[in-house]
Amino acid sequence: MLAHVDWPAFLFAMAAVELTPGPNMGWLAALSARSGRRVGLVAVAGVTLGLACQLVAAATGLSALLAELPLVYQSLRWAGVAFMLYLAWEAFNDDGSASTVRGDGREGFRRGFIANILNPKALVFYLLIVGQFAEPAAGAIWVQIVLLGLIHLAVAILVHVGIVLMGASLGSLLDRWRTALPVRLGFALALAGIAVWIAISTQPG
Repeated sequence: MLAHVDWPAFLFAMAAVELTPGPNMGWLAALSARSGRRVGLVAVAGVTLGLACQLVAAATGLSALLAELPLVYQSLRWAGVAFMLYLAWEAFNDDGSASTVRGDGREGFRRGFIANILNPKALVFYLLIVGQFAEPAAGAIWVQIVLLGLIHLAVAILVHVGIVLMGASLGSLLDRWRTALPVRLGFALALAGIAVWIAISTQPG
C-alpha cells in the first residue's frame, strides 16, 4: 500500500519537523533539566497520546473530505506549502522566551496531552503534510494516513526521548543551543526547503 511513498523525503520531513525548536522541545528540555528524566519521559507519553488522537481525527476527516470533494487536492497542496513556511518562520522566531517549565509527574503527562490534543497545528500537520504522501490509487486514504502517522509518531518519540535525556544531562545548555540564531536559521531553511519540495513534487502530472 505504501510502495509509492518517497521514503527518504518522508523521513527527512518528519525528522526536520520534530527536530525544529518549538513548544514541545523547549518544554520537555526545561522540564527534564528541572525535574529529571523520569518526569520528562512521563511527559513524552502525554505528548504522544495527544498527537495520536490528532492523527485519528485527521485520518478520518481527510478520507471523508477527499471522498466528497476530489477537487480539494489543490487547496490542500498549497495549504501544506503555506503551513511548512509558517513553521519555518516560527522556528526562526523561537528565542525561548515562551518556553514554560511547569509540570511534574502526572501533571506533566496532562500538560503534554492537553497541549497537543488542543493544538490545531498538530491536526493541520497530519492533514496537510503527512497527507501529501498518501495516494488515492494506492488504497484507502485513511489507512495510509494512519500508517504514515504511526511512523511519524515513532520518529517523534525518538526525538522527544532524546530531548528528555539530553535535557536531564545537559540542563540549560540544550535550551541555549536550540535558541541560538544559527540553529534557528538552519531549521527554518530546512522547513522552507520542504515547502518547496512539496510544491514541486505534488504537481498534477
